[in-house]
Amino acid sequence: MPNISMRGLEMPASPIRKLAPLSDSAKARGLKVFHLNIGQPDIFTPEAGLEAVRNLDRKILEYSPSDGFRSFREKLVHYYSKFKINVNADDIIITTGGSEAVLFAFLACLNPGDEIIVPEPSYANYMAFAVSAGAVIRAVPSHIEQGFALPPLEKFEELINEKTKGILICNPNNPTGYLYSRKEMNRIRDLVSKYDLYLFSDEVYREFIYTGSPYVSALHLIGIEENVVLIDSVSKRYSECGIREGMLITRNKELRKTVMKFCQARLSPPLLGQIVAEASLDVSEEYMNDVYDEYLERRNFVIDSLNKIPGVYSPIPMGAFYTIARLPVENADEFCAWCLSDFEYEGQTVFMAPASGFYSDPELGKNEVRIAYVLKKEELQKAMLVLEKALEEYKKINS
Repeated sequence: MPNISMRGLEMPASPIRKLAPLSDSAKARGLKVFHLNIGQPDIFTPEAGLEAVRNLDRKILEYSPSDGFRSFREKLVHYYSKFKINVNADDIIITTGGSEAVLFAFLACLNPGDEIIVPEPSYANYMAFAVSAGAVIRAVPSHIEQGFALPPLEKFEELINEKTKGILICNPNNPTGYLYSRKEMNRIRDLVSKYDLYLFSDEVYREFIYTGSPYVSALHLIGIEENVVLIDSVSKRYSECGIREGMLITRNKELRKTVMKFCQARLSPPLLGQIVAEASLDVSEEYMNDVYDEYLERRNFVIDSLNKIPGVYSPIPMGAFYTIARLPVENADEFCAWCLSDFEYEGQTVFMAPASGFYSDPELGKNEVRIAYVLKKEELQKAMLVLEKALEEYKKINS
């Protein structure tokens, strides 16, 4: 039997989805499973996007340009200008979700063996994309006691060597919900400038910032314009995860030319998804404000509920719709699996993502989980009660 590739063996399983078989089994037993594990919003997709599909009048569903429809990219220019991000349509490449944008950025910027520095905990699939590109992630841990603030710059510099090619951040952060301040972003800028690194900045959650502090994009930073690669997606802001439309944005012309080679090799981004996403850019301010208010209410409820459960602690996330919570258990992987395989409360259980999968070091995050507050408040109320009951039961059987 032929051997599996080393790349395939090194590819990590998703901490967000790896317990899905246990969840499926729980549902098959008749349990109601509260999905707190995945960032799949239950917010309705904008009607403008749905209408674009309903009213589709095309005889052929053809290839689109490899960098996406120009009309879509020009409309995005106006969208970004509302955030004082000044780009033109040629700076924007449409990708098959933000995931492909990250992968193509890595493939275009990194050679096998090159290293990128990432504050952790971080989005688990970054590691998968790095493995795909033959690159190496070097982690700088942040800590729940400090609310997952940016680690000191000395920690970054300790890792920088001749193989270091970039820094990757997610702002607002998935999985922690942390929002980098202007001071922290300027520190990152100084590092990027000093060592002439790429700055990969995933900013898909910019609409969901719950503080008066300003949103500072990597494309706002002065002096590193050619170094920045911004990653974006419509999945979260318009609840359109399934249409797979993302963006890679850079002012670096040579980098764009290189990325386009990968875009041409995969032919084109999804046609129907672009039609939906372009129409969704016309969404009303009322829709966006209502979505924002809904997430803010959910965040406040979940954080308050978590911190009332004995032994549980979660800092207050300032963005996105996730939080990392520390639980009174030794092994959150085992606890999360047990919740799905052996526990129920009034015919219900919870599905959470063990936070260990968001760290490179297997010793970190062992008693933490990521919780996505993407369910209606009524569902979240039930889920928090179920979690509290699960922890009570788990303590009894392990004492």
